[in-house]
Amino acid sequence: MDCNYLTWIVFLPLAGAILIALFGGGREKLTKYLAAIFTIVPLILAIVAFASFDRSAGAEVFQFQTKVSWISAINANFHLGVDGLSLPLVVLTAFLGLVVVLLSWKEHLRVREYFVWLLLLETSILGVFCSLDLLLFFVFWEIEIIPMYFLISIWGSGRKEYSAIKYVVYTLFGSALMLAGILSLYFTTGSLNMVEIARGGLAMVQSVMPAAAIFLLLIVGFAVKLPVVPLHTWLPDAHTDAPTAGSVMLAGALIKMGGYGMIRVCVSIFPEVARDYAPVLLTLAVISVLYGAAITLRQNDLKRLIAYSSVSHMGLVLLGVFALGEVSLTGAALQMVSHGLLTGLLFAMAGLTIHNVEERDLRKLGGLARQMPIIAVIFSIAGLGSLGLPTTSGFAAEFITFTGSFSSGAQVYTILAVIGVVLAAGYTLWMLQRTFYGPVLEQYDGVKDADTLERVYMFAFVALIMLVGIYPAILTDIIKLGISPIAGLIGG
Repeated sequence: MDCNYLTWIVFLPLAGAILIALFGGGREKLTKYLAAIFTIVPLILAIVAFASFDRSAGAEVFQFQTKVSWISAINANFHLGVDGLSLPLVVLTAFLGLVVVLLSWKEHLRVREYFVWLLLLETSILGVFCSLDLLLFFVFWEIEIIPMYFLISIWGSGRKEYSAIKYVVYTLFGSALMLAGILSLYFTTGSLNMVEIARGGLAMVQSVMPAAAIFLLLIVGFAVKLPVVPLHTWLPDAHTDAPTAGSVMLAGALIKMGGYGMIRVCVSIFPEVARDYAPVLLTLAVISVLYGAAITLRQNDLKRLIAYSSVSHMGLVLLGVFALGEVSLTGAALQMVSHGLLTGLLFAMAGLTIHNVEERDLRKLGGLARQMPIIAVIFSIAGLGSLGLPTTSGFAAEFITFTGSFSSGAQVYTILAVIGVVLAAGYTLWMLQRTFYGPVLEQYDGVKDADTLERVYMFAFVALIMLVGIYPAILTDIIKLGISPIAGLIGG
């Protein structure tokens, strides 16, 4: 097995961005084709890595590893590797990377810069999921702030400058605390190797700072990104005002970095502290689920409604993580992938509807199912999936998360979180009814439906959502391989 798979997957979009920056000036077609090529190849490689991942019982936990000395003075390495937890997220990010390029085929404003930022964003998110060195992890974590800022502030809509600055301020606040946590870990363990520190356990983390203080510094950084109420207010603004491609990448892959970091860093390295703080974090999870759903019911802006539903759904990830059971952690990881597909598709459909109709206020929409039947059907599938309809990935993910957290002893939290699903049914059906049904409005008579290219990625999304919903083992079998060593650390 070629161990450089991950290096290619992570850095090909960056190579594409550099080529576009050098040669894409004034050549829109060339820029778009280059962007497509440099996102298709990483997706193919990610699928090959997924297929050739060794699932046997005695297999090494982290596979496709690349390790090169980077800053030898502090023992920092360029160390990439994936396990069952990160590999599905790598495939998801590579898939969304290609989708957002296809989504942006009609973009004509400053095309060269737009695709440069989009590809750089993909590299940074892929880098976070593949890094096994804490400093490398942090570098990739920080890089995404720059492309996201420009994508929102230049190609966004509404209060785009305000939303972009708010996103940067929140992210830098979280990152500053996270960096303090990573430095504290380094000073106490002398290592930046995530796997080594997790295996060494808290025996390595004693002298300088109490483990709980380091845990709290790291968890706040991840909670901003997830986003956990009350650190969530950047998300609705960023989602609402970002261009469609930015929203899809933000909802589909970028906020998953928060949940991934919690499992990979906080729970793996500080299992005892995680157990101590679990009640607080489970309470925040339930508040995120219920508050997010309740606020969603009050929204009249199509994109803002979907943005607030993300706050609610990511609360389920937090619930699964801090129920601290093997099944609940598996459910949380599956929920991250499922939410990436479902909300990615919801934002793509919302963007398409807003682009074709030139209206985003739900109070002014209605009867669009007759003008755009294909968009209406796909939008409905994405909506029903996110409220947990059986045979969709949303049902599989929520069911495993709830059963896992209930059996791990978090019964009260689980029962309260289930109410969020009831509210989700309310706001999803209400959104679909107001947008697509009811009397046909004259002003939308000539509105176009999805074109061929748009249908291609829409059906790809639906196929994946149904595949994971009907046969969740395609992901859970791999996720378990990454989760069971972590669950072993918690139990131990």
